Amino acid sequence: MSRKKIAAGNWKMHKTFQEGQGLAQEIRTMANTEVMNGATILIFPPYIHLQSLVRQMEGSDIGVGAQNIHDKEQGAYTGEVSASMLTSIGVRYTLVGHSERRQYYNETNESCAAKISIALKHGIIPVYCIGETLAERESQAHFKIVEQQLSALSGLSREQLANCIIAYEPVWAIGTGVTASAEQANEMHAHIRSVLSGMFDEASAEGISILYGGSVKPDNAKSLFSMPDIDGALIGGASLASRDFIDIAKSF
Repeated sequence: MSRKKIAAGNWKMHKTFQEGQGLAQEIRTMANTEVMNGATILIFPPYIHLQSLVRQMEGSDIGVGAQNIHDKEQGAYTGEVSASMLTSIGVRYTLVGHSERRQYYNETNESCAAKISIALKHGIIPVYCIGETLAERESQAHFKIVEQQLSALSGLSREQLANCIIAYEPVWAIGTGVTASAEQANEMHAHIRSVLSGMFDEASAEGISILYGGSVKPDNAKSLFSMPDIDGALIGGASLASRDFIDIAKSF
């Protein structure tokens, strides 16, 4: 089964409004003239950029997504943004459960399940982030941890799962300059598919795109993307430089 090849850029808490406009335009221009391999390009900027970048990307194949979503429809949740707010400005993707959200804001597998559910209800594609810490890998608990995190998808139908993307991000390789070897990354991606096959069926597991998210750069992207179970990348620091980001997208 042919799966989507995806280069997704997570800007995290970077770029002023003006800087974001410039970076997005550079990405659009380069993607239009250089990326000819059918890759899907997504960008996940801070909330302040979303409406303007959705408009800026009109007429292109570049998708714009939020870095977070609230699990309630509306209410007295100061500082939060709902699914309907996102769809009202044309946002069609959201990250869910990024390791930094889990670490700093105490997000759990249960809260992630609620966010995935409400995103899908509103037609937003969730990019569900999972992965282990260094201590969990060193204690040989990494497979078990990822299995537990995948339980957030257990309430979905096969049709709903088909509208999800998974990003495996080993926490020990985020922003550290350390990257899992292509073989290590693929081993976990294959394990994720095996778990999903047991939860749903083999066709569902083979059909979902699984991205690698740990210090992906132009010089290691090609080796990662050559692996059979790696369908792209969730890119952090390198997505803040248009040249690096597009070079990664060209590496499929």
